[in-house]
Amino acid sequence: MNTTAKSVLGTLPAMPAVNTAPRSSSKTLANLLLAAGVAALVVGVDQMIDSWAESHVVAAWLALWAVAVLAIVVLRGLTRHLAQNLMTGLDAWSAHVARSRADERLWSMAQTDPRLMSDLQVAMDRASQSQSPVRDLETLMTRRAARLVRDRLYYI
Repeated sequence: MNTTAKSVLGTLPAMPAVNTAPRSSSKTLANLLLAAGVAALVVGVDQMIDSWAESHVVAAWLALWAVAVLAIVVLRGLTRHLAQNLMTGLDAWSAHVARSRADERLWSMAQTDPRLMSDLQVAMDRASQSQSPVRDLETLMTRRAARLVRDRLYYI
């Protein structure tokens, strides 16, 4: 499980997810996928044995039930695995979109509030310093100027 998230300010701790909601939604999705798969197989088999079923109604009925039961047995694990992967992917995408929106809101607020902008600049400077420490003031100011130009933090 990912315990950190990448943000404009660097690596931030991720919010813990509630464990009950994803399980119930993935189970519901797995059940819906299973029902759709079984229904599709039964309809397909019914189309194939339609001409034969007119003279053997009971045998056709039993064959359709056998196909339905076998489809449930075979597709149950597959649909459960598919639903868990799909829900994990959707959760990760949703968290990424939420982080992006929060970063955009924070950036738009920082554009109008000089105190918040200076805090963000200090945080970004600390994040860049942690990657490679600077020994002299000239290198620090050069990196900061380059970052300001790169990130368009200057005001005209």
